[in-house]
Amino acid sequence: MTKADLVAELADKIGLSKKQTEEVLDAAIDGIKKAVKKEGTFRYPGFGTFTLKHRKARTGINPQTKAKIKIKPSKTVGFKPSADFKGKL
Repeated sequence: MTKADLVAELADKIGLSKKQTEEVLDAAIDGIKKAVKKEGTFRYPGFGTFTLKHRKARTGINPQTKAKIKIKPSKTVGFKPSADFKGKL
């Protein structure tokens, strides 16, 4: 499913135009991003939890040259589906 597909489906269900629905969806996604960045987690009951994860710096190997390289620490987002969501898959 693409963003356009989701917007079209939501617009049909809630009775807004596609443009209005896209604005609402974008605002919701922005809110989720801000919550994860600021608080470290975002929980949506019945769907799952988004969590900010920190990766430590580590040493890697370039597969072509076999040279060791340093990989900087980074941040990523993990998602854990709720039991209810898992049960419906």
